Amino acid sequence: MKFEQYKLVKEHALAALQAAGTSLPEADKLNPVLLAYIGDVVFSLYVRLRFLAASSHIRVIHDLSSKAVSAVCQAKALEELKDTLTEDELAVVKRGRNTKSTVPKSASMHEYRMSTAFEALVGWLFLRGDDKRLEEFLDKSFAIILDGLKK
Repeated sequence: MKFEQYKLVKEHALAALQAAGTSLPEADKLNPVLLAYIGDVVFSLYVRLRFLAASSHIRVIHDLSSKAVSAVCQAKALEELKDTLTEDELAVVKRGRNTKSTVPKSASMHEYRMSTAFEALVGWLFLRGDDKRLEEFLDKSFAIILDGLKK
């Protein structure tokens, strides 16, 4: 995207934000990359709060949190929980998994795509306001990830 085009898109986004007020966008209409963007934030906060309850040492919290939110851990959690997902959730996972992106060196292509799918699902549940299901999914995911960190 050229700089002038970027400036126009940015101005449009700011104008839309002012006009939209405080309502959240419809999760079903968002691009899976945006769902994953929101899901990343939600899951990172969830993990940090969980570790905060266990330790007051920032270095420990940061180290454990960084490992817990890694693509490898998220992919493992999603793989283990896939059979518990609804049809709608599986559709979001599929959309997130099939999103094209660059793959970091810290994970395989499969792990990275599955972690994007994981984050897209978390973002989708959050934006839909399905707090009960979101909490259930996050709790189960965290338990799987925590078990993996102990090994």
